[in-house]
Amino acid sequence: MNGAISVIAAAHPELEWLPNPFVLAPIGLMVFVYVRRFRAARREEGGRGAGWPQAVAFAAGTLVLLAAVASPIDGLGEDYLFSAHMLQHVMLADIAPALLLLSLSRVIMRPATRRLHRLERRLGRLASPWTGIVLWLVMMYVWHIPALYDAALVNPFLHLLEHVTFFTAGVCVWWPLIQPVPMRRPLKGFQTVGYIAAAKVGLAPLGIYLTWTSTVVYPYYETVPRIWGLSPIADLNAGGAIMMVEQSIAFAIALVWLFGRMLAQSEIDQRRRERLEEQGIAP
Repeated sequence: MNGAISVIAAAHPELEWLPNPFVLAPIGLMVFVYVRRFRAARREEGGRGAGWPQAVAFAAGTLVLLAAVASPIDGLGEDYLFSAHMLQHVMLADIAPALLLLSLSRVIMRPATRRLHRLERRLGRLASPWTGIVLWLVMMYVWHIPALYDAALVNPFLHLLEHVTFFTAGVCVWWPLIQPVPMRRPLKGFQTVGYIAAAKVGLAPLGIYLTWTSTVVYPYYETVPRIWGLSPIADLNAGGAIMMVEQSIAFAIALVWLFGRMLAQSEIDQRRRERLEEQGIAP
């Protein structure tokens, strides 16, 4: 009887939203600052660079952040499933940073442009797109070292640090592609394709290993209640598959977006050449 009760209890996890003020306050501050700057940018430029595409991207990025840190996904990842924790991590490290950077524009970022350029000059050669890839891959692989991964699950400070570094690494890897503020050493032409390929393919060995391994990599998840009929191995493999699928989808979307941007820029350049030719000016 007791055994049956424990199985039923394990089969029905406690799911709840987590309105933690220490988590929600930074997100609330971000929303306040963005809305204020968005409205100012619309007044300054009449909507140019601060229109519905930026607003939709910001709303989507904010919702992804809230889903990652304040929804039942957070509790599922901490108390039951590695796969839920992996979903949380790809939301924090990849999806939310990309959407939030897409919500920015040169007009919106204008007050911070000079400060960012000064920081870029101080960083020197480190202010390179390839630094973003290195930081991204190092953070992803280091935090998935079993001892460090398990330690973050039981230590709130380490867990917060893990999430902050994931998000920061995501911003660093997407910034050179989206460039809300132009970089001094930007990616050119098909370098953008090689860049995003290096970022996504570089993470593939970890995803493949987690998807196909038959060994429990993270002992923590052997100690938690089992839910939904998932064994520790099946849960681990599902987490690896989530990483692989999300990275593949992000890679495909990025390629489509990059080629679309290249074609649009090529058309703009062609029109510019035609106007100069009509004016008798050599392009």
